[in-house]
Amino acid sequence: MKIMHYSQKYEKEVVDLWNQTLVFDPITVYKFRKQILLDDNFDTELCFVAVEATHIVGFLLATKRKFPYLERGLEPTKGWINVMFVDQNYKQKGIGHHLVNHAEAKLKSMGVETVILGAYSPNYFFPGIDQDHYIAAISLFDKLGYQSGQESYSMCKDLHGYQMSKEMLEKRSKAQEAGFSFIPFEYKYTLELLEFLKNEFGGGWKRNALISMQNNEAEDCMLLALNSKQEIVGFCMRKIDGNPMRFGPIGIKEEVRNFGIGGILFAMMQLEMEKRGIYHLYFVSTDVPGRRFYERHDVKVFRTYVGYQKKFKEESV
Repeated sequence: MKIMHYSQKYEKEVVDLWNQTLVFDPITVYKFRKQILLDDNFDTELCFVAVEATHIVGFLLATKRKFPYLERGLEPTKGWINVMFVDQNYKQKGIGHHLVNHAEAKLKSMGVETVILGAYSPNYFFPGIDQDHYIAAISLFDKLGYQSGQESYSMCKDLHGYQMSKEMLEKRSKAQEAGFSFIPFEYKYTLELLEFLKNEFGGGWKRNALISMQNNEAEDCMLLALNSKQEIVGFCMRKIDGNPMRFGPIGIKEEVRNFGIGGILFAMMQLEMEKRGIYHLYFVSTDVPGRRFYERHDVKVFRTYVGYQKKFKEESV
């Protein structure tokens, strides 16, 4: 068995093996190219295949930023293992171990001090390891010295027949009496919204809204909450990855969070989706407080992920 750098001649075999092994996360060749090969930071030096005779039996993609990501910059001491899988017929042969060792060695030579599993922005496939469906991966990375961290959750909801509840309609009326208004995005709010998102929640949120505006989808996919001065104090959107069912993000200015604005915006977005014949809502990742918020609105967890990372030990001189 040899560990080699990825070549595009392996593309079909790698995608086929992906779909045979990561059965809860199937992928198309188009998505493989878009999220991996066409990512600004893709580097063949950090993408590996395990080859047995003439067959691909394993794959690993790692990343270190070559281009700054918004306010995070280059994050020079961070690296990621985005995805890894091994042919089921070649388990227990140390292939995963070898792939990770090759990736770690290369990342370390590039100045990386901390390796993070999965959660690479903006093109991550996984926010961590799915603790229910990929138990072998958890076992492997535990043995390799990776430390588990916070849980995150994928959640979803069926929107067939959705209606805003009487309680939510009353909450919206009270908020409106207090001077708040709730509207679909209008382009006259472009600069204000981008500044609001950057200052309140960071550049990633700004980027999501910006792409929606560039694609001329913002008026259909974003809602705003305004205060009595017609200033933006809340925001939510959907379709950040091109999938109309994907909800998020949603954010409310801290000083007005006790007015229930987040729940009102979420309820309104569900209704807007249902009006458009979008009968399923999901998002990939939220934290524990986010889970509590969504469960109050009948959104259910369907996957649980555990964050993992490893810090390289300093070598003694």
